[in-house]
Amino acid sequence: MANRAQDWFKQALRDLEQAEDSRRMHRHEWACFATHQAAEKAVKALHLHLGQEARGHVVARLLRDLPKTVVVDAALVDKARVLDGYYIPTRYPNGHPEGAPFEHYGALQSKEAIAYAREVIEFVHAKMA
Repeated sequence: MANRAQDWFKQALRDLEQAEDSRRMHRHEWACFATHQAAEKAVKALHLHLGQEARGHVVARLLRDLPKTVVVDAALVDKARVLDGYYIPTRYPNGHPEGAPFEHYGALQSKEAIAYAREVIEFVHAKMA
């Protein structure tokens, strides 16, 4: 079976571009969701690059489940936890006590989320080089 790591990584980059585009359009909930997707796909790319398959959507766990030979800084895992918080409530109205998702996310969250996703992607890129 072909190793699809580069396909996953390229899509992670594309998802990060989508996050940036969404932020520019003031669709901060979508920007935050896209950053989660970018980080998730990047880390899954690294798993594939290392010859293992990864399942699930929790970026922090995906980072922790990398082989012991891959040193992951605890601060990066903490940033992944922030991104994990954008997986469901950015898309579904029942993710918050009231209000539509777009009413709960703004420029502050999307700016931070893009920076965190970029850090995850840069980490993965360095490990795949």
